[in-house]
Formats: sequence, C-alpha cells, structure tokens
Amino acid sequence: MKKMTETLFYYEENADSFTDSTVGVDMKDIRSRFLKELPEGAYILDLGCGSGRDTKAFLEKGYRVNPSDGSEELCRKASALTGIPVKCMISAGVTETTFNEIIDEMICNAWYSVREFHIHLSGLSGDGTVRDGLERTILRLSELSHLTANASKVEIRNEIRRYDKELQKSKEQLTNMVPYRALAGFFANAGEIVNWDSVHRMTAYIEAFNNNIRALPYTLGTGSRLKKEVRFHSDWIQMIQDNTVSILGWIQYEKVRWLQNNNPEVPGLVYKLAPMDEKMRKLGKVRKLWEGVIACHEVRDVFTGEQIQPKKYDIDHFIPWSFVMNDELWNLMPMDSSLNSSKSNRLPLWDPFFRRFSENQFVLYQLIQEKAEIRKLYEGCWRDNLHSIWAGQELYRQGNTRNEFTAILEKNMLPVYDSAKRQGYEIWQMG
Repeated sequence: MKKMTETLFYYEENADSFTDSTVGVDMKDIRSRFLKELPEGAYILDLGCGSGRDTKAFLEKGYRVNPSDGSEELCRKASALTGIPVKCMISAGVTETTFNEIIDEMICNAWYSVREFHIHLSGLSGDGTVRDGLERTILRLSELSHLTANASKVEIRNEIRRYDKELQKSKEQLTNMVPYRALAGFFANAGEIVNWDSVHRMTAYIEAFNNNIRALPYTLGTGSRLKKEVRFHSDWIQMIQDNTVSILGWIQYEKVRWLQNNNPEVPGLVYKLAPMDEKMRKLGKVRKLWEGVIACHEVRDVFTGEQIQPKKYDIDHFIPWSFVMNDELWNLMPMDSSLNSSKSNRLPLWDPFFRRFSENQFVLYQLIQEKAEIRKLYEGCWRDNLHSIWAGQELYRQGNTRNEFTAILEKNMLPVYDSAKRQGYEIWQMG
C-alpha cells in the first residue's frame, strides 16, 4: 500500500496522547453557540471528530450524530468513548495493493472482537474447532506475540511483520478462492460460465471481463499467493468515496447480522466490534449503594473471605462485563482492589464463589427491604443498573427467603455464565 501522509501517520502513532490532551478540553460555550443554530434533535455530521469529545456531548443532549475521522486509531478511541461506530472517512490513497497487505488489514480490524470479546467469525465446527481462517490466524498471532486484546493497530502490524514467516501458511490459506469468488455475482449477472479450477485462468478471465464486458471493483495481477496484486478500478473508488457513509452503514449491518448468527449466545454483539471506553461504565450509583450496605453490615470479599473495608474496594462484575456488556446490579459485587486486575476479563469458578456472591447479594436484598436509606440508594440504581425484568419482578421483590433468592439468582445467572464459558472465556485461577 502507499504510505500514509505525514499528518495521518502522526495521528496513528500518537492517538493515545492526542486523546488524553484533548478529550477533557472544555468546549461547552462553543458547542452551545453552535447548537443554538440547530433545531432540537437535529442530525449532526461531526467530521474530524478526534477523541469523540463533542460527539459524546451532542449525543447526551439528544442529537443524532454521525462522527468520522481520518485516523483509524482515533476512530477506535472515539467509538470507545461514545459507544457508537465512528467511520474512518479517509483512505491511505490506495489504488493498488496485495493479498498480503489486505490480510494484514483484516487481522488488525478483527483483532479486538476476537481477542477481547471471544467472537467467532464463522462459528465453531461440531467438534468445537474454529472454522474461520482469519480467526485462526489471529489466535496464532496472539500465541506468538502475547499482544494484549486492546493492542493498537500499529502494535498489531509490527507483530505481524515480526512473525511473518510463522504466519505465512495460515495467511496463504485465506487467498484460496475467496478473492475470486467475491466477483462471482458480476459473472452470473452477465450470464458467464466461469472455470474456477485454475488461479491463472481466473486471473486472465477477470482481466478480460473487466476490459470487455463490465468494469469490476478490482482486477488481479500475475503475482503468486500473498504477493498477488490487487488493482482497484477508479470508477469504483469514486463511487465508494461518494457513498462512504451509506456503504459503511450497510457493511456494519451485514457484519452484525452475520456475527450474531454465528454467535447466538453472545449478548450485545453490536457493541463488540470496537473497543469501549471504561468511562462509559455506569457504576457510580452501585458503589454508593454498596457503600451504604458496608457502613451498616459486614460484607466479606467473595474471593478472599476478608471483610470489605469502606472505600478500599472496587465494584466488579462476577460474569465479565466484556461478555454481558451491561452494569446490572445482580452481576456486581464489591471486591478487593488488589484482585480486580488479576481477575480481569475472566470467569471465577462457579463453585464455591457463586454461593459467596449470592450471600452478599442477599445481604444487599435484606437491607433494601429493611432500611429506608438503603432502599433510596437502591432506587437510585434503577435507571442505569436495573433493566432485567426478572431482577425487578422476581429477585428484588419483597418476601423472598434466602433459598428462594439464591435459586432465582442461580437460575438466571448460570446460563449466562455457561454461555461465556462456551464462548471461550478463561476460568480465573486465583493465586
């Protein structure tokens, strides 16, 4: 691919520092003057959205926003902050590339969904093996490099280059027929019968079809395997540039539909295509609730058995947030701050930890029913932390015994826990 411009490369390399230095800048007065000129609920196109600071503010005021930026790393950052997809509107000026470079781009784009959220790109075979070649390549790179799940695109590309030889075989498998079959619809519409048996003949046929029958999105060069050239047609490039927003929206829709079909047990899949910012988590009211509980009743850490000390704990999810993608009260617990990073994105053992978790939840439940001040803090969680119908109508209703409460919680949590386990979430081994 052609090299990025110096400006674009700067933002790719410095996305973290740029975001940190701009996301907190107070633009309230400028936004207010801008919004005075718009009707309520207007549609805003935020070109060059950067960190996503203004997009987030507009969304919170009820406006419809379509954000975009030229840096893919900034798009990731902005999407994480705002919780909505951010379009990367500026290409690197590519008119010709190779299979190898396209596959590297695919690895980078799918990395986060596969590694952080354990999404299977084409489901699993009957014996539990991964079907998708791209997913297998990502998992292989993960084994070789030990990159984190939230690695940047620059970091991923560097590791791909580092382990080029080790990844070659799995990358070459991705070139088998897919780039050729992707053009099959054009041939069928023209009534053409195609011989798929020879890569050489297919390459020549594609070139002839493009020149004599209909312009294709791309044609292929004479290179072999990963070195094979891909040349994009100028008319198609212009059409895509003119309709980028619509095309990317359609791609997003089809991607979510495909992935949800292949990951039927995964909740909130639409949010698992790009990183989410921790700032989007809504734990403040739950923390106040547990603070109130701890002030008037002993609560012990689910994992250590030690008494939780006021203001010396974190609020964490029993089943990882990255799987459930919500901050529901029934899945949250106070835990030792020093253990939170160790547990990270993993599942605790169901036995014995669920019983201990349930005991703390029952303490919370009892105090909600018995103390008006705790009830008030609980009601403060309704908006952000209590959307599950079963929790409101069954779990936290008045009159549950300890056994009834535990049975309701287990009946609803265990299937979610098992789904996360089947999806590939690791079991946390303490110590």
